[in-house]
Amino acid sequence: MISETAPHVVVIGGGPAGLYAAETAALQGARVSLYEAKASVGRKLLVAGRGGLNLTHADAPEVFVTRYRGVQMPEGWWVRCLAEFPPEMLRDWAAGLGIETFAQRTGRIYPREMKAAPLLRRWVERLRALEVKMFVKHRLVAMPSGASAEWVLEAPAGEVRVTADAIILALGGASWAITGSDGKWTEMLDSIGVSVQPWQAANCGWEVAWPEELVPRIEGQPLKNAAARAGAVGATGELMLTRYGLEGGIIYQLGPELRAMAFPELCIDLKPDQSAEQLRRKMESVRKNHLQETAVRWRLSTASHALLAWRAQREGACDLTDLTRIVKNLRVPLLRPRPIDEAISSAGGVAWREVADDLSLLHAPNVFVAGEMLDWEAPTGGYLMQGCFASGRWAARGALAFCLKARNIHR
Repeated sequence: MISETAPHVVVIGGGPAGLYAAETAALQGARVSLYEAKASVGRKLLVAGRGGLNLTHADAPEVFVTRYRGVQMPEGWWVRCLAEFPPEMLRDWAAGLGIETFAQRTGRIYPREMKAAPLLRRWVERLRALEVKMFVKHRLVAMPSGASAEWVLEAPAGEVRVTADAIILALGGASWAITGSDGKWTEMLDSIGVSVQPWQAANCGWEVAWPEELVPRIEGQPLKNAAARAGAVGATGELMLTRYGLEGGIIYQLGPELRAMAFPELCIDLKPDQSAEQLRRKMESVRKNHLQETAVRWRLSTASHALLAWRAQREGACDLTDLTRIVKNLRVPLLRPRPIDEAISSAGGVAWREVADDLSLLHAPNVFVAGEMLDWEAPTGGYLMQGCFASGRWAARGALAFCLKARNIHR
């Protein structure tokens, strides 16, 4: 049983970062109370579970850390954070819950069952065994100001006022509002002088002004094994053609570059495994109907050929040289990202200049932030989940160190 004299740590937010922060603090002997605005914890885990729950990735460490981006993000911070909690530790943690994981050929790591509910159920049982007190339907509405040290939450039975030795905020970003991540907490932080970078949709689709006659030929079709560039930055993988534009791993990876462009444009290589010269040789015997012949000789999918024809018509191109250039560098002007609530994740959040290395707020050293509240982003593939777990652990360890230091000072 945890001693009543143990440091009291309050975690606000019941997503992956908050839950793992609570577990980390409890394992270090703290009394932990966790508050969640929704009717149950772990809702973002369950939503992610619809795709199998991609927990982490099998990238080598030196590659893994390059996936994390953020405005003025401290150099080397993620290197140290992930060194203390690498993907292997996340897999071991899941195994400790009785959840076996496996790596796909792509490197993505999933629970063997491809479900989130069993993992979440066992996780909640573990937290209860660690005496973590969990309160649902408790929404944070006010942070301490002036001489007050009380945090105010709105609950079904009325207002709840909370104090603690340390507070860990894991309120999420601004995507998937249905899970509780609505980003509205930014107003409260603004009120106490903490700078927050504006929210932007990340890992999201982008809108394209497709010609009306093109949509029936491409809608719902994938571009597999493609490569693309946004400016000088490239990515490989898959793109999904939709009625409104483009979805998929490639465009998610290139989101930061596209958002930085005054006129965002994706340049797609529809045949990345073949050079322009190889493609030209396959068409050497063709004397007419070059565009039609490319479908067979270049083995283009229906959607790829439709896109090639669209750009060829738009650019007035018809000879082999032009078609080869287009298929290797098909330009798709983009209008805008899809709405943030449709996005898998968000960019923006608490500015890095507002937090110390241990993720405590410089304005309030007993308050720590974790997860998507911070201004970082990563592509899909397990990096987001790994980042939430790792930052939750880092913040919890910082909170416990703060509590111990405060107690030694006041002895």
